[in-house]
Amino acid sequence: MNTVKIGWIGLGKMGVPMSQQLIKAGYPLSVYNRSKDKEEGFKAQGIGTAASPALLLNDTDVVFVMVSDDKAIKDIFTGDEGLLAAKVSGRIIINMSTVSPAISKEMAAASKAQGNHYLDAPVSGSVKQAEDAMLVIMAGGEVSAFEQAKPILEKMGKLVMLVGDTGAGNVAKLAINTLLGIVAQGLAETVTLAQQNGIDAEALTTLIGNSALGSPFIKIKGDAIVNDNYSAAFALKHITKDLRLAKDLGLATPLGETAYQTYQDAEAAFGEEDIIAVIKQVRKG
Repeated sequence: MNTVKIGWIGLGKMGVPMSQQLIKAGYPLSVYNRSKDKEEGFKAQGIGTAASPALLLNDTDVVFVMVSDDKAIKDIFTGDEGLLAAKVSGRIIINMSTVSPAISKEMAAASKAQGNHYLDAPVSGSVKQAEDAMLVIMAGGEVSAFEQAKPILEKMGKLVMLVGDTGAGNVAKLAINTLLGIVAQGLAETVTLAQQNGIDAEALTTLIGNSALGSPFIKIKGDAIVNDNYSAAFALKHITKDLRLAKDLGLATPLGETAYQTYQDAEAAFGEEDIIAVIKQVRKG
């Protein structure tokens, strides 16, 4: 068994399979989730739970955070029983959430003031990749903290890379998700054009999949369109949030601006559905 004690905060669609990889690897794991019902499956496995983020950090060496947005990070760190309320030093806090570089820099500075280390390490990939430990993990922060964390991160991903100082992982993730939004909208527009002119969606996606444009993403989302399945693997509301964050970084290119507007327009009606539900917005146009 590995001796590094790990804490995990955030048991959503990605947090559960990612943390399970660490359990499989033999790490002693404890969890915390704001909604306590999501801890029940871990309790059934004999996994310990913590009453607060502060207590989790007190009892572990490395804490991972995988939550939805900047507000959730602020709450996890600065709440009355948040991570910054812990009375320990020498810990590593790894924020794997897709959030702004600004919040990472703020929380990194606060963590450092207490003698702890902070890495931003968001991931590229969805639930399937998390279940197969095939995520791409991009990190920002101190080299020494990254080198300590890398063997743990490698249990969850096929590629783990330090891309720069604090916030660099967040920037890289927002750039990648900008492309994700553009590609999803491009597929939606392509299928819509073909259907409007008598080409079946399944026939078109088969052609695309066997062309130079084929990719796992195109295959998965093309199948979703064909099967009229918009159950969220990656909710449209999350790409909308990510494009807002990219705008804050200066996204102002033609395709980026178009994708940003399309997803903003789609969010109210289709935000809880999968990203490829953008085709419904495209069809409205």
